[in-house]
Order: sequence, then C-alpha cells, then structure tokens
Amino acid sequence: MEDVIIIGLGCAGYTAAIYSARYKLKTFLVGAEAGGMGNTAAEVGNWPGEIEIRGPDLMDKFKAHATSFKEVTLKIAYVKDIQKIDGGFRVFMEGDQTVDGKTVIFATGSNKRHLGIPGETEFSGKGVTYCATCDAFFYRNKTVAVIGGGDSAVEGAAIAAQVAAKVYLVHRKNSFRAEPFWVEKVKEKKNVEFVLERNVLEVHGDKKVTGIKLDQPWNGSDMLTVDGVFIEIGSNPAIDLPLKLGCEIDEKGFMKVDEAQRSSVPGIFGAGDLTSGSNHFAQFTTAAGEGTVAANSAFNFLQSGH
Repeated sequence: MEDVIIIGLGCAGYTAAIYSARYKLKTFLVGAEAGGMGNTAAEVGNWPGEIEIRGPDLMDKFKAHATSFKEVTLKIAYVKDIQKIDGGFRVFMEGDQTVDGKTVIFATGSNKRHLGIPGETEFSGKGVTYCATCDAFFYRNKTVAVIGGGDSAVEGAAIAAQVAAKVYLVHRKNSFRAEPFWVEKVKEKKNVEFVLERNVLEVHGDKKVTGIKLDQPWNGSDMLTVDGVFIEIGSNPAIDLPLKLGCEIDEKGFMKVDEAQRSSVPGIFGAGDLTSGSNHFAQFTTAAGEGTVAANSAFNFLQSGH
C-alpha cells in the first residue's frame, strides 16, 4: 500500500509529490494529463525566479523535479473512481488498474466551463475550442472571437492577436475582471476589437465554424464572421472524486479544506484549484503552497498513527 496517492499532474500535484518524497513517503502520482491546466498558460510571468516562462516548460520542470525521487511513481492514467477500504483508499484507473493508499491528496484542478449554446457542441474541434493559448497557432491570418472577461480570455486574446489577422474579444459586461497587466497588453494590439455588453447566442457553421450570433447588433449586424471561437469563461472545480468519498463542498462548489488542507474525511487532503483555500485565488503560487501544506499534513496524519 502506498503512503500517499496524489491525483492530479499540475502544479499542486507535483509540488505535493516533491514534499511527500522528501518526507520519504511512498508516493503514487497519477493523472490523465501531465501538466494539467498549467499547459494552457502561454506565458507565466509571476512564478518567482522565472521572469517569463511558458506554462508547458514550467510544468516540465515540475515533473522532472517530482520524478527525480525514487519514492515517487508516476502514472499517466484517467482515474474513474475511488473507494474507502480498510486502512485507506482504493483508486480505480482506466484499464481496470487499481492502487491502494493510506492517504489521498486531491489535486484535480478544474474543468473548462461551456456556454451551452446551439452549435457549441457540434463545432467543438471544428472551430470551437476552450484554450486560446493552446490553439491560436492554428488560426494564423484568420479571424477569431475570444469569449470572456477574465484572465484566460484576455490573455488568450493577446496571444491570438500575435497570429490572427483579427480578434474579437466578446464580453457580456463593459469592464474586465482580468489582471490589468493583460488588459493593457490587449489594448495595445491594433487587430483586437472589443465587443462589449454582448452575449453569444449561437455558433454558426457548415463543416466548420463560420460565425457567431450576438444578442444585440454590433456595427449594424448581430452576426460576426469568424473562423474560430475560443470560449474562455472560466472553469469549475473538478470535485467528482471527492464527492464520491463524501467530502464536504462549500457554497461555491469547491472542496472544503481547513488551514492544513484537510478535507472533512480523515486521510483525504486537497490542493490547488479545486479547493476552498487561498481565497479561491487560482494561481501557480497558491497551488504550489497548498500542495506543500497538503503533503505536510498527510505526513503528520501518518505519523500520528492513523
């Protein structure tokens, strides 16, 4: 039986693995995608010691560090279920594989939100995408729309503007909640047009996206002709697995943790974007901090004889 199973291969999960390994805990680190949401950051400018680094490159460094310890076993696999067993927990992975652990740290992050409008599902992968920083490269010299008003949307618009001929930044309000740094960066782009106080009602297309319909006309038309649509309206915490164990969830839908990253279920800890910690401020730095504390708490839990 493993001492700790860490589910999630992003910033929080890798950091937790580094600390649990330093505590000499037998650590099983598992997730469907190495890097997680960290891979979607085209430019990271707030990680201490790195003035500027690409998200995937930073995640590669985290992975190399975590897997440098002999105590860590890394497994790329989708986790489909988890159950309480005598002395710990059993994690079920794809292909009918299982692993048992005395403690579990959930670092499953979040899932992208969908608009839920006609055409969104039909044209997913055919012009509709949920990561502008990942997919902007495919729209060189084309016209795209980025939907949203937070960091991911505004950063995505800035990245898309580097390759696309035209970028519409569509937001339902007249001001942005994004970091001012990114708002200023987008405003400097001459090929970005702000389409404010508008909602997207439909995605239109044939074999691929051809345009989006707005709830109010913009420059005389309720249709914007675009080749691609980047939906960047935030994300929801990935709490399906914690819910299966009966972990308490807060009023915003996040896994509730205390100052020690403990959940309401003994032996279960949480770290990163899925938790109620760090004032719901989803950052690389807060995820790493929570991963650190979660590993320390798992170690203390095991030391106490549970």
